[in-house]
Amino acid sequence: MYPRHIMPHMEAALQDTPVILLNGARQTGKSTLAQSLLANPDYRYLTLDDAVVLAAARRDPAGFVAGLGGPVILDEVQRAPELFLAIKAQVDRQRIPGRFLLTGSANVLLLPQVADSLAGRMEILSLWPLSQAEMAGDAGFNRVDWLFEGDIGGRRLPPCERGDLAERLLRGGFPEAAARSTEARRTAWFDSYFQAILQRDVRDLAHLEQLAELPHLLQLLAVRSGSLLNFAELSRACALPQTTLKRYFTLLETLFLVARLPSWEKNPGKRLVKAPKVFLPDSGLLAHLAGWTAEGLARQPGLPGGLVETFVLSELSKHLAFSRLRPGLWHYRTQGNQEVDFVLEGRDGGLVGVEVKASASVDGKDFKGLLHLRETEPGRFRRGVVLYAGREVVPFGGDLWAVPLSMWWG
Repeated sequence: MYPRHIMPHMEAALQDTPVILLNGARQTGKSTLAQSLLANPDYRYLTLDDAVVLAAARRDPAGFVAGLGGPVILDEVQRAPELFLAIKAQVDRQRIPGRFLLTGSANVLLLPQVADSLAGRMEILSLWPLSQAEMAGDAGFNRVDWLFEGDIGGRRLPPCERGDLAERLLRGGFPEAAARSTEARRTAWFDSYFQAILQRDVRDLAHLEQLAELPHLLQLLAVRSGSLLNFAELSRACALPQTTLKRYFTLLETLFLVARLPSWEKNPGKRLVKAPKVFLPDSGLLAHLAGWTAEGLARQPGLPGGLVETFVLSELSKHLAFSRLRPGLWHYRTQGNQEVDFVLEGRDGGLVGVEVKASASVDGKDFKGLLHLRETEPGRFRRGVVLYAGREVVPFGGDLWAVPLSMWWG
């Protein structure tokens, strides 16, 4: 089992919170992480993927929860959302820390029937696919906190070699896919993954029988990963009415297959673009849907910018999940097309800008958006970083740095 960033947070939450929900896409390792608690004989494990358990939970949620007894792990709880009100009633009768550890492959914050039922009683922890640091066996050092407070120039990083980076982009972070030894075997895993989600999770959540549009929609979103979300343009491309498209998009968000990155618009004096960016949550998933292969990438003069930006978004999100500083994550773009790929905003209002370059070299014009952000937010700007596929950490003056993408695993 890989060391997971979120494990200390889960253990701490179990000491003071009645209900803990470990939330994330299918096959990110939620069940494996939850079952690591089974060394504690007090815990019982039940999965709602078991037809008998699911039938009992749906038939009489209150009776099912009342009969569970002591601490319990309930896996894939989104399959029976009726359980949330029953769990709330049990917690209100007897508030015991760590009594319910739930795992879910659907974002309950987007499910209106359960989003508010456990407010104040439940802590939600996000489990993303494996980070590069977790795969390297280093789950302790938080790169987001380092971007805010660390000694950028004092950290030695390995060079970011193109072949190594391309392999990491294509492999992604889903544990089973990352463990496959060949590209063909990873492709087979991703094909099976999508079939399982479409045949079970989509039908469970939305009761959709006509699923032909969803694979095509995901492919369109894959080639747009890292771009502004434009429903009108997307509607034309996939030949779906916007009302249907938005319903499908929300469903894909609920299943953690796509994510929106909101725009930073805290300064009312600026003319800022308010549209969010759209991303797929994993570079391996994106590469599979977009048809990128090791051979295809090797023939290109550079790596696809959207693929590299998706990789960085994924790594940022994984480190935000266990960050001590807990900054918010945004993108920044003005009406005059000054942009920064990612903006981290600390709780004190401090800003760190992160620009992503797929090339192995950086020059002054690559800092144009970061310089604009520094000039317009001088009291809040902490530092700006250009992540690139190069070999050295290089200072560009005034708290501006070029940093190899190997920071995520080095």
